[in-house]
Amino acid sequence: MHSKSIKSKKIIIADLDGTLAESKMPLGRDMGKIISSLLRHISFAVITGGSYTQLQKQFMPGMESSENDSGLYLLPTSGSEMYIFSNGLWKQAYSEKLTKEEKKRIIDALDMVISDGTYQRPDVVYGPIIEDRDTQITLSGVGQQAPSEAKQAWDPDSRKRLAIKAKLEEMIPEFEIRLGGKSSVDITRKGIDKAYGIKKITEVLGYKKEEMVFLGDAIFEGGNDYPVMQCGVESIKVNSVDETKAILRSFLSEFSE
Repeated sequence: MHSKSIKSKKIIIADLDGTLAESKMPLGRDMGKIISSLLRHISFAVITGGSYTQLQKQFMPGMESSENDSGLYLLPTSGSEMYIFSNGLWKQAYSEKLTKEEKKRIIDALDMVISDGTYQRPDVVYGPIIEDRDTQITLSGVGQQAPSEAKQAWDPDSRKRLAIKAKLEEMIPEFEIRLGGKSSVDITRKGIDKAYGIKKITEVLGYKKEEMVFLGDAIFEGGNDYPVMQCGVESIKVNSVDETKAILRSFLSEFSE
């Protein structure tokens, strides 16, 4: 499962959608309880393609409120921002916001892949397809509010999104383009991806890469979790939320020994 004891690590880092919770679904109470228990022993960071607002809505309500939240860190929009919990408040450590000009260039390119047929529109779309997350622009293939089943069914082998990614890389090569979750394409400033988030965890929080372990469901070429493994952090690919839960429980049992 992992090469070393969790006791050799100082921070667990995890993706959200498809790893800690189902896509856009609330964090389960049992998962929240496990993470809250782990925080008594080790720091925990969530790094996701979703926005800070989405994290506050999807992740935090499932967590048990405790004094241990001081070891909890949130890195939304693919690590382009970081929030640190301190003295009962979330404080922004940094933010790589896109300029108006950058946003326009990205959205114009997305409009083009939608109009030229590169984006294969499903019969039913749930909410907006394009979302401005301030530090990231995201295309959601089935819409922002789509149920998990619809997201999974639209692009199960990632081919549709890989075609969009390839076209966007031709049109806007100055930006970072990654597949996120089950149906999203995330676009940030060049060099801003989850590996950038790892770099900032090192710089801002002081953790070394060898002190980290990462869990994610998109650790494959083109996936938005892949850069974490590429940058040298021990990474565990998970195939379901239940698998993540089992791994985190095994970590917790090590601390109980």
